[in-house]
Amino acid sequence: MSAAINFRTAVENADIEAALGALSPDVVFHSPAVFKPYSGKETVSALLRIVFETFEDFRYTDQLSGDADAPVHALIFRARVGDRELEGMDLVRIGADGLIDDFTVMIRPLSGLVALAQTLGPKVEAAGLKAG
Repeated sequence: MSAAINFRTAVENADIEAALGALSPDVVFHSPAVFKPYSGKETVSALLRIVFETFEDFRYTDQLSGDADAPVHALIFRARVGDRELEGMDLVRIGADGLIDDFTVMIRPLSGLVALAQTLGPKVEAAGLKAG
């Protein structure tokens, strides 16, 4: 089973440990709110734990998958942050080790992204996580 499917299933089952198990040790995470990426499983795992606790009513609605030669998956989701509804996409690329080695999040509308950034920013800063 693909790491993207394992990740999705774990998130849907609220099993953050299993979701993090789908990440490569060298995973790179591209945030929708920060230009520089976060790198390494330890840093990305800490960030995803904060995100996992912040989103409300999170649910995947669709999945698009690439072929075996270019293992790319788009996991489409909807969620809420406070009173702001948002939709987004987790674009994940699977590395040679079969784990997620590149993870890009895109979110719309701008009001949802702003609400997420304002909520996550202080939590990420308090955790000492640095992009780049």
